[in-house]
Amino acid sequence: MGYHQAGYTVDGIDIADRPRYPFTFHQADALEHLAHLITSGDIERYTLVHASPPCQAGCALTVGTNHSQGWGKTHVDLVAPTRELLDRTGLPYVIEQPNGRAAIRKDLSLCGEMFGLGVLRHRNFELGRWATAKPAHPRHRGYVRGHRHGVRHDGPYVAAYGKGGGKATVPEMQHAMGITWTDIHEELTEAIPPAYTHWIATAFRTARQEVFA
Repeated sequence: MGYHQAGYTVDGIDIADRPRYPFTFHQADALEHLAHLITSGDIERYTLVHASPPCQAGCALTVGTNHSQGWGKTHVDLVAPTRELLDRTGLPYVIEQPNGRAAIRKDLSLCGEMFGLGVLRHRNFELGRWATAKPAHPRHRGYVRGHRHGVRHDGPYVAAYGKGGGKATVPEMQHAMGITWTDIHEELTEAIPPAYTHWIATAFRTARQEVFA
């Protein structure tokens, strides 16, 4: 949504059906679809590729709490094959992952507090074929509201993940992240605020203008 708000035309790809997705949507395996775009030459229609490989293999929850408690499943790390295909496109790209052990360069890190949002939602981004300066990470104003390890915390941010333990409701997540086009819990817990991609889109446009100036 942030790319759209910044003036870009957006195509989306997901292996799951996303009927609430507000832009042109292709239901497909993202890596297979990207490979097809490359071999067919259709990739040349695009300006920038933003990839968000499944994050469960390296996210903080998987490698932290879930691992220590023996919870969860084995997850496939698709960052490396995603990067390989993105390099083949010849286009500028963004790889997005949450905090954790995902093997990406942290060229850019964004947080909800940078945009005055009701979530922290830290995300790291590897930038391919372009670069921008990192924004300063402001001090958090308090805790994320909810229960953690048996302790109840109050604070200005909601927990937009999981269920129970004081986690945010669907309306709370929508309001905190600025997302109106879906009310599906799973989609909201995996989404990033449009403010992030709007910031990236603006930075990318500035970087391109500087290159061609």
